[in-house]
Amino acid sequence: ILTIGSVLQYSADDDHIWGTGWNGKVPEAMFKSRRLNIHAVRGPLTREFLLIRGFNVPQVFGDPALLMPQLFPGRFAPQPKRDYVVVPNLHDLSLLSPDTPNLISPLQGWNRVIEQIMEAKLVLASSLHGLIIAEAYGIPARYVRFSQTEDLFKYKDYYFGSGRLEAEFQFAKSIEEGKEMGGMPGLRFDYRPLMDAFPLHLWE
Repeated sequence: ILTIGSVLQYSADDDHIWGTGWNGKVPEAMFKSRRLNIHAVRGPLTREFLLIRGFNVPQVFGDPALLMPQLFPGRFAPQPKRDYVVVPNLHDLSLLSPDTPNLISPLQGWNRVIEQIMEAKLVLASSLHGLIIAEAYGIPARYVRFSQTEDLFKYKDYYFGSGRLEAEFQFAKSIEEGKEMGGMPGLRFDYRPLMDAFPLHLWE
């Protein structure tokens, strides 16, 4: 079963797909699957990618990290102490000075990263899951495009799959610009279809 992340290219025939997405920077030739059990995908762009290739894809969207508040009730809660935090994508980390104020390294343990995100009033991130975790807990977040390393596909796929429109997808190009812009339009997302689509029968 493939879930969180842009890892569709690693799927093999008869795998189960629940919330994963295509990675726009990966050569399409890497996708070799011919038979997949698709329960949900991250967003409509991934669905279109699969539909073109003849797969049956339900209109059930969402990155499973959006379910953190439901899966771990009470484990994490927003406790705003800092005006903002910066969560770079792994490939952008070296572009930022270690002295960057309020920098959260994605190399830390996932729970420590989430704890620090919970301290922010605003999350500025090129880490997709930095954005997702923030929004899942109602913290305003803005995508900051520090480099061209990551394709826009996965960000748009997530935003459109969680209820936002093309015209609302506007990213910042620097931390300062992100602070000025503030958070992007919030989630318009009902978690229940994604939760209900989980292939629990595989464990029965």
